[in-house]
Amino acid sequence: MVTSRRHRERHRTDRIGWLRAAVLGANDGIVSTASLVVGVAAASASHGNILITGVAGLVAGAMSMAAGEYVSVHSQADTEAADLSRERIELQTDPVAEQRELAAIYVQRGLEAGLAQQVAKQLMLRDALGAHARDELGISDAMSARPVQAALSSATSFAVGAALPLAVTALAPDAGLMFWVAGASLVFLAILGALAARVGGAPPAIAAWRVTFWGALAMAITAGVGALFGAVG
Repeated sequence: MVTSRRHRERHRTDRIGWLRAAVLGANDGIVSTASLVVGVAAASASHGNILITGVAGLVAGAMSMAAGEYVSVHSQADTEAADLSRERIELQTDPVAEQRELAAIYVQRGLEAGLAQQVAKQLMLRDALGAHARDELGISDAMSARPVQAALSSATSFAVGAALPLAVTALAPDAGLMFWVAGASLVFLAILGALAARVGGAPPAIAAWRVTFWGALAMAITAGVGALFGAVG
């Protein structure tokens, strides 16, 4: 007796939109705030001034991330809407040509001409605009632009990421403050990279190394600039 099993596949493409915004926001929050704190500390500022600067950086960065992400993703959404509107008009005015166009796409993907015509016809009978959006324009529910979601995700993740080096700044002693913040932030970045890679199905070690390297470079350059201006002052 053969027991049939339902074949289940778990894909991660539905996470791309929010995962990209969340990882970008958290990474920017850690790197920019830690770099800001390290740079100001290298300029020999007081502990209180360093903390105030970090808080200001958190608020300004979160708002900037939200605004930038919203405008950017909204531009993508506007483009998608314009393409769909144009496609809708073409389907109304010349559906036969649109069916041929869809069939030609399937032929390019490997189907025989006759089968491609049948597939195009069946799909257009069910959802003509959806078929053209997906196969001609490359627009799908999983990949479509969601400006508000992206903005909120980026702002929230930036604030959470920025809060980590700020917490270290508040708790670390004055002596070696810069090294405490830098070291802890590199650990945070490594953890973030590994977690993001795991959620997205990528190798965690490579992702952790990548974000840690660029974070260390950003902090090193900012510390050098801060020390230079501190020495000049």
